[in-house]
Amino acid sequence: MGRGRAKAKQTKVARELKYSSPTMDLDALQREIGSAAPHNGEPDDDYADPYAPVEDDDEAPQRRYR
Repeated sequence: MGRGRAKAKQTKVARELKYSSPTMDLDALQREIGSAAPHNGEPDDDYADPYAPVEDDDEAPQRRYR
């Protein structure tokens, strides 16, 4: 017993969360995301494949298979 009041409060909180539309500061969010990691257009080296073939044709030797 005694769960009726707790359940009613949970229901009230859930209903408020479901139907409320909180104000969101999108400019602050953009500043926060932008300051996390500078993006210069190149992929992160943290996830670079060390076994990937070299893309520069001048440095890579040409191999011919027969």
